[in-house]
Amino acid sequence: MHHAFVLRLSVLSSLAASVAAAAQEPDTVVLNPVVVTATRVPTPADAVTAAVTTLSGRELQLRGIRTVAEALRAVPGAAVVETGSYGGQTSLFLRGGESDYVKVLVDGVPQNQPGGAFDFADLTTDNVDRIEIVRGPASVLYGSDAVTGVIQIFTRTGSGAPRVTAAARAGTYGSAEYETGLAGGGSRASYSVTVSRFRSDGLYPYNNQYRNTVVSSRVRVAPDDRTDASLTYRWGDDTYHFPTNGAGQPVDSNQFSADRGPSLSVDAGRRFGAGLEVRGVAALRELRLRSEDRPDSPGEDGSFESRDFVRRASGGVLATWRRAGAAVTAGIDYEDERQTGRSVFSASYGTFPDSINVLRWNTGYYAQTLFTGASPLSLTLGGRVDDNSQFGPHGTFRAGVSCRIDATTRVRAMVGTGYKEPTFFENFARGSVHGNPNLDPERSTSWEAGLERGWGDGRMRVALTYFDQRFRDLIEFTFTPAPPDTVNYFNVAGAWARGIEASAEVRLARDVVATLAYTYLHTRVDNPGLDSSPDGLFSAGQSLLRRPAHTLTPQIAAALGGRGHVVLGAQWVGRRDDLDFSRPAGERRVSLPAYARVSLAGQYTMLGHDAGRFVALTARIENLLNDRTPEIAGFLPRGRTILAGARVGVEP
Repeated sequence: MHHAFVLRLSVLSSLAASVAAAAQEPDTVVLNPVVVTATRVPTPADAVTAAVTTLSGRELQLRGIRTVAEALRAVPGAAVVETGSYGGQTSLFLRGGESDYVKVLVDGVPQNQPGGAFDFADLTTDNVDRIEIVRGPASVLYGSDAVTGVIQIFTRTGSGAPRVTAAARAGTYGSAEYETGLAGGGSRASYSVTVSRFRSDGLYPYNNQYRNTVVSSRVRVAPDDRTDASLTYRWGDDTYHFPTNGAGQPVDSNQFSADRGPSLSVDAGRRFGAGLEVRGVAALRELRLRSEDRPDSPGEDGSFESRDFVRRASGGVLATWRRAGAAVTAGIDYEDERQTGRSVFSASYGTFPDSINVLRWNTGYYAQTLFTGASPLSLTLGGRVDDNSQFGPHGTFRAGVSCRIDATTRVRAMVGTGYKEPTFFENFARGSVHGNPNLDPERSTSWEAGLERGWGDGRMRVALTYFDQRFRDLIEFTFTPAPPDTVNYFNVAGAWARGIEASAEVRLARDVVATLAYTYLHTRVDNPGLDSSPDGLFSAGQSLLRRPAHTLTPQIAAALGGRGHVVLGAQWVGRRDDLDFSRPAGERRVSLPAYARVSLAGQYTMLGHDAGRFVALTARIENLLNDRTPEIAGFLPRGRTILAGARVGVEP
């Protein structure tokens, strides 16, 4: 099977390269990009001591990618796991950490639920300027949840004359997508706004509809050369119907979940004399969650309904002083998290209501020193103390060094710690399950070393990173706490993850670029904690669940005469352990077979931008070879999926 896959992939790659043979020469000027997320201040990428990947919104548009999760599949160290149909639970395991170990930000606004959980199914690439992915612990700058990395989505800033754009695509599984946007502006004021709607009938023949609506906007003003401010707003409204139970079997005709709410940020800064800059930021994330499962027939006994309101409100001040290649940053962050809600389970033998009304707050104090001058050596040193209303003070640190050996070679190393606070349920659950208000945060200690090298005036670049992470105080659930304990959650489990991330980029021709990303990951549970059964989440001596040992992602992109663009990509994911809940207890741990997915995307511009308008035809095929191997035990993946349509733009 794998030999056939490689043969078909090589044929398709050769075809894409030959089609692009007559294309025009691209712009060969490559600037050293500036990244923000790794240090919270703009820093040249070759001076950053952490591993960083940046994805541009333009690149994602050419690849026809709709969700951030799909974009992350090509990032070294990232394992994306999806329950198949559009809207299904989608998780990210970065560098072998838990799925709630990555902090997700949209223009500085935390998107994770309290305790780190985040579902990538609904996070789209609408109006995205770029996505920065920082791998490795970043709690020293971002506090809780940033254990194995941070992902930040930056909304596009408009420029130039006002332009109206619209796009539409439709395809398999009854899917359709519509989008319209407006953007423009100059050096003193700019704006962008996009509204999109996606719908699909889903993978299963009944009760699998998905609806996703997104509004994304950004306004920026700069009244003078020293002052700037921006306001970003994003609204999401998602409804997902699913017929499957926990084993992936389609058995329910009406259960669904829905969430909606805004994400809002205000960021303002002023540069003073003597190299001082002060910035203030306020952020708000609200989420209204709804879940229902009514009886499927008049004779069925039992129904469930829940409604929750979750809010994360935060603010902070950051001061940066720059002098002669050094930057000293100090800041204070404050955040309060709250959740209110009610759920009811009803059956013929009784009604069982439950409710939650909890609040938790945190104040973080952090400082960081950067040395990024003209010398080959760059240094980063930072520390943070968080004072949490639930578990008290907690400290983290990070230190790194980067050295440019010559114009094409750089080595770097970093060591640091991270942490994640408990979820509200782990702290405050009441009823049949009792939370533990005395839980400590889960924590990690990590180090990494990397090498980057270029050849042929930048025609080929290679990056290699080794990382080692140890996770401690992992929170575990038990049905039978030992007396005198009456709670069900404890800090007991421990594990480690180490591996290699490798990436390469080669310009095969003037307008043909090939990339390759490879991840080797080895994980192990060294403290199983309370559950010693073979079905446990942390089984002694076993690998962590859903983390593949090998992941390989090749891609080739080619321009077509200045009007077209084609991208052929693939991903091969190796074997990984999982739990199959359709099997008897004690026999649920399984090893899932490797799978391969191939995608092909293209765009052809019929009318160019020089006419003040453009019309472009777009198409994307996912899972081109129709591989039906599941990513999660029991859940089918989507088969060959086609979305095709057009994009248009007009300057009024």
